[in-house]
Parts: sequence; structure tokens; C-alpha cells
Amino acid sequence: MIHYRFTQSDQGACVRKLFILLVALHAAHLHAEPLRIGVSVADLGNPFFATLAEAIGDSARALHPGEVALEVRSSAYDLERQVHQLDAFTQAGMDIIVLAAANSEAIGPAVRRAQQAGIVVAAVDIDAQGADVTVTTDNVQAGEMTCDYMAERLGHTGRVAIINGAPVSSVTDRVNGCRTALNRHPEIELLSDDHNGGGTYSGGLEAMTYLISAYSDLDAVFAINDPSAIGAANAARLAGQSHLFIVAVDGSPEGIAALQESPALLVATAAQSPRQMAATAIRESLGHLAAGGRQESQAIRLATQLITRENAEHFDHWSNGSTSE
Repeated sequence: MIHYRFTQSDQGACVRKLFILLVALHAAHLHAEPLRIGVSVADLGNPFFATLAEAIGDSARALHPGEVALEVRSSAYDLERQVHQLDAFTQAGMDIIVLAAANSEAIGPAVRRAQQAGIVVAAVDIDAQGADVTVTTDNVQAGEMTCDYMAERLGHTGRVAIINGAPVSSVTDRVNGCRTALNRHPEIELLSDDHNGGGTYSGGLEAMTYLISAYSDLDAVFAINDPSAIGAANAARLAGQSHLFIVAVDGSPEGIAALQESPALLVATAAQSPRQMAATAIRESLGHLAAGGRQESQAIRLATQLITRENAEHFDHWSNGSTSE
């Protein structure tokens, strides 16, 4: 047996080294624990939210050294359902909750209950009152840029309509951005802006069918996302109204394919990046988790890029591994 003789200074150094070792072992233990993430998005039938949910898991596995346990739910824009989902995540002891809020303000109490249980809450796509981290598209910029393009294509004169959507921040911001752009073009008449297409293909089809019947001289339409825009385009074709055109927000694979049809009625879409949104939300949430909730809340807005037939071939920001705008 080997014996060591410690002086007082040696003992102090040993204690310090032992403390550092214990901290390192504790950190390693934390890293070995599964990272539990609960996700509640609006509509998993929408390609944007499906990609966003997938990317949350991909980003967590890339950034966290241990196992990741992911639970994904769809709220269907139903506040009561989403409150139940968040409360269930809280009871289950999740580390992080990521949500696209069904109602930005009314979801606040459920967010606070999660935070009181030590859970980091990240809002994506749609603002959520009190969230630790908020990562959304710059939806005002998206709507404004897209409707500026629409105005230019019309030669600054014509009759247009907006196919609206759910009353959530992402949608209202896009519509407000579009209105701002149209206000710069007094010769463009906005015929309708309150028809709710629900952000779905069938909703866009129904909304466009109504608009064509109500306004025989409609020239162009802004739809709040690609699914409703694609539905609107098909309604216009069925009605023999292929002279008009549609612009939207998303940059989804389906939207990019529609831009490249011949002839194409969807002519432009402001591209979001669900993978960048997910990666940013998870990275910032892990920072909050490591800080023990002592960081200030953050709001990050991601710029969009206008995609048209001319640059659609080179755009693929929704594929696995792409995180750039």
C-alpha cells in the first residue's frame, strides 16, 4: 500500500481538485439524462408544421449529447386542446416545451404553469405570452415583400383580394404587411381581406371559388400560406380564370413545385425556414436550461426570401440539414 503525506497546501489543492471533479461528474450525469421535449404545433397536416416538428427533434439530437425523448402533438388551432397538451407536458416533467400558440395571449397561464415547474418554454412561428424564447418568421416583412411583388407584376394597378387565415400573430402580421405594401399603390383596389381560408388546401379552394363568383374582374390574390394558395390556384383553373395570379408565404416543397408548373398561377412565395426556426429555438432553449431560468426572454425574427419561377430551381431550405435563410 502506498501512503501519501499531505501538507496543508496539498490538502487545499486536493479539495479544489475533488470539487472540480465532482462538478464534472455532475455535468456528465446531467448530459446522460434524456432531454425531454414536448411539442405542440397547430396542424401536423400542414407541411410547414410537420417539417418544424421533425426539425425540432433533429436539432435537439444534434445539440444535446445524450438521449432525446420527443412528444409531438397537434392543437388544430384549438386553445382548450393546447392548454391540455401543455399541462400534460408539465405534469410529465418535460425539460423544454416548444409550441406554436393557438392563441398568443390566452395560452399565457399554461406557459406560466410550465415555467413554475422549471420548464423552458419556446414559442415558434406564433408568439406566446411569457415564453422564454420566441422564434418566428418576420411575417410583416414576408407579407410586405410578397405584395410589393404582386403590385409590381400588376403594373401598380388592378383589383386584388387576400385569403386570410386563423387569427394568430403569424397570419395577422402577414396580412398587415401586405396591406402596408398595397397602401403604397393607390391604383390597386383591395376588394376583400377577411375571407378565412384556414391555411389549408380545401380552405383556399373554397375561398377562391367565392372570390371569383363575387368579383368577376379579380386580377390577383395574396394567400397567407402555400397550402391555401395551391387550393386557390386550382379553384381558379377549374373556373377558367387562369389570367389571374397568386402570391403567398411559405416556400414549401409543394409551393416551389407549383411555381414551376406551366402555366403557373402561384407566381411567388416568401420562403420561411422551419429548420432554422427549430435549430434556433432549441439552441436558445438549451441555453436557458443551462442557466437555470436566469436569462431574460428573447425574441428572434427570421427574414424571408422571395422565391419566384426564376430562382425556384435553386431553392431547398426545407430539406434535412438546411438551416440557412
